[in-house]
Amino acid sequence: MTTRTFRITVRGAFDALTDAQRAALLADAAEHDVLRAAFTPEGTLTYDIAARPAFAFRFSATGEKEEDILKATERAEETAKAWLTGRGYGFKHLRTTAEDLSQAPLGKRQRRAARTAGR
Repeated sequence: MTTRTFRITVRGAFDALTDAQRAALLADAAEHDVLRAAFTPEGTLTYDIAARPAFAFRFSATGEKEEDILKATERAEETAKAWLTGRGYGFKHLRTTAEDLSQAPLGKRQRRAARTAGR
């Protein structure tokens, strides 16, 4: 069996933040800038609370079977919820998407490299 890599994104919006919570998020905003976004096993949170209340968690996971993406997606969503509730942040409109990179279409460079390697 081959190992599959999954990219999971959990998106939502902060809800009913207190002034103190908003100030805390603003104070930590540089650590959660979209330019620092990465798909990691523990998850990376990005937001720009000064512009809008939206956030995104990015997770990476692996599995051997196609069905493993469902478990990985559930774990990612639960991890995001635990992070938010553990800090007392309300949230709404939570939605999760997942991609199995073994099923992703090849980009232009990857197609060229595959053609060259096959010669």
